Amino acid sequence: MITSEQSLIDQLYRVEGKAEIVNGGIRVMEAAGEWPHTASGEIFVSLRLHVRSTGRGRACGDGLGFIVHIPNRLSFSPDAAYYDGPSAGMRFHEGAPLFAAEVRSENDYGPGAERAMVAKRADYFAAGTLVVWDVDVLSEDVVRVYRDGNTGSPAAIYRRGQRAEAEPAVPGWSMPVDDLFS
Repeated sequence: MITSEQSLIDQLYRVEGKAEIVNGGIRVMEAAGEWPHTASGEIFVSLRLHVRSTGRGRACGDGLGFIVHIPNRLSFSPDAAYYDGPSAGMRFHEGAPLFAAEVRSENDYGPGAERAMVAKRADYFAAGTLVVWDVDVLSEDVVRVYRDGNTGSPAAIYRRGQRAEAEPAVPGWSMPVDDLFS
């Protein structure tokens, strides 16, 4: 790792709140409102129960950092994630999560936001993430599942009354979409 990368990562540890390193700088992320926060928390809780029952992987909640080394990005901080690597203790995880959930907040709408989300999904896949959820609690299509590096069209869409999955990233796990609104 070159010195400037390590310097940015060291700075990231000192940021108050949620942030990521993108395009050579630290991008501070907005705080979530109640509905997006509830949805990301429910995903984490469901993943945590799955991890406890299977004894595999790690459920990761909002704000946990993942250090990656791809050309335009050094870190991710998904709203919820599943990681299958060693404990990082007090540090960020090294490498991408196998599954990442990005829950839309109030300012995640419009053409610019859509382009940013497509770009972030591309970064996730370039870093090694297998499945990315785009969760939109304001849409009829609540969970859009992206996999196999396809950033533009979802492989699956889940609505209220259905169970959303993240295969093959989190084998055997699914959760009721309705739980995102608890």
